[in-house]
Amino acid sequence: MVNLIIDIGNTRVKMGVFDKFQIQKKLIWKELDLKRLKILLTKYKINQVAVSSTAGLSPVIERFLEKNHQLLYLNAKTSLPIKNRYKTPKTLGKDRLAGAVGAHHLYLGKNCLVIDAGTCITYDIITKEGNYLGGNIAPGVKMRFKAMHHFTANLPEVKQINYKSLIGNTTLSALQTGGALGTVFEMDGFIKAYRKEFSPLKVIITGGDANFFENRLKTKIFVNQNLVLIGLNKILSHNAV
Repeated sequence: MVNLIIDIGNTRVKMGVFDKFQIQKKLIWKELDLKRLKILLTKYKINQVAVSSTAGLSPVIERFLEKNHQLLYLNAKTSLPIKNRYKTPKTLGKDRLAGAVGAHHLYLGKNCLVIDAGTCITYDIITKEGNYLGGNIAPGVKMRFKAMHHFTANLPEVKQINYKSLIGNTTLSALQTGGALGTVFEMDGFIKAYRKEFSPLKVIITGGDANFFENRLKTKIFVNQNLVLIGLNKILSHNAV
């Protein structure tokens, strides 16, 4: 059974072709284009499709997928291989939920903290028993840079770079170190606090800025850029007829 997994985020579309639970191909597009999608579906002889979207799915593409493939469009009512203890499931980001499922699938029987470092940074806890509890949402690094520029009169918007010093000795470097290293310290603090309550704890980081944090955190973490896709594929498998 060959599955196509589609994760439509705020800035890009990530897709994975899975043969059962093994990812065979990963693609990143700026947007989901029907013509290119048809070629992809034919090339890999796709049987089932799962879609998670924060930005919505084109009605034309949705109708095409429903007509030609077994389609799972992740929502609050979708059956899950874990227990969702979130009190407002309709407002829960689908990528957060899929990431938690992916972590539980990869580290079965372990407490997991999933950190998704993207536009926002999300922290999500799933227990070794398979209970998704929720977590935290914080501004991502680029969002912090934009906010400091937008809400002040004279501070420029800076770009993220590699930092070798704790101290910024110009306004530009002070903004860069404050925005980025402040996020590192925040992340270390959350990990430390969660480890006290859920020990032992596996920490998995994913998202566009994951590699930036990989060697800057005090604790051992696992980087997996396919975590959301893996989780969506597991959900699709769980719902397969």
